[in-house]
Amino acid sequence: MPSSANNGSGPLVKVRELTKAFGANQVLKGVDLDVQRGEVVCIIGASGSGKTTLLRCINLLETYDAGSIEVDGIEVGYRGDAAGRRRRSDHELAGIRADIGMVFQLFNLFPHLTAAENVMLGLRKVRRMATAEARRTAEHWLTRVGLGDKFEAMPIELSGGQQQRVGIARAVAMNPKVLLLDEITSALDPELVGEVLTVVRELAREGMTMILVTHEMTFARDVATQVVFMDAGRVAVQGTPAEIFGNQPHERLRGFLSLIEMKTWA
Repeated sequence: MPSSANNGSGPLVKVRELTKAFGANQVLKGVDLDVQRGEVVCIIGASGSGKTTLLRCINLLETYDAGSIEVDGIEVGYRGDAAGRRRRSDHELAGIRADIGMVFQLFNLFPHLTAAENVMLGLRKVRRMATAEARRTAEHWLTRVGLGDKFEAMPIELSGGQQQRVGIARAVAMNPKVLLLDEITSALDPELVGEVLTVVRELAREGMTMILVTHEMTFARDVATQVVFMDAGRVAVQGTPAEIFGNQPHERLRGFLSLIEMKTWA
């Protein structure tokens, strides 16, 4: 298992010259990104700009072709240098991924498990918690996301917003160093979006390090510490919400924002 960590110095997540292609389609073209502890980084951009691929590479759900990704000082996907690197073993990757929580667009709950069992699974299998402790942890986080009465509910018995909140509880219960959220409201009915974003706001207030791919521009403006605009596989603009949503000189970003309706969620 990798053991070195940067112990608080430097960015928690460091991406350098990251490239990724699917066949002839070059999706990421040299992405650089730093995320400090406690930051909430919102990644915005048009469909096909590389946002989700970047997120999936950070968790090595997609392997990357070149460049590097470090989380807490540990290279995520590979050992060795660029000339002789090799992919990490599944055992190593399991330990690294345990520290990188992921919440998906389409919930990805196990349909045959209750809400509590979905949250407990990683705690038991990866964190090696005893069943009783895993149960207490699952119940704590389900209560935190407003599902204290849904421990025994099956996913089919939950609304989309409730399923997504189970997904958030499942990820956060693992006590990750960084939480990745991939367009977590895009599959929800409009009236359910606010209940999910309220949970994320609470996590942000408590200092959870998060990287979100989102189309919710008002949420990005109000909650993010840093906003990254991706265009054609590159980081085109990044800055504070005030810089991104203010008097923006970047033509492509201005054009993108002009097409997005700014909404207000409670």
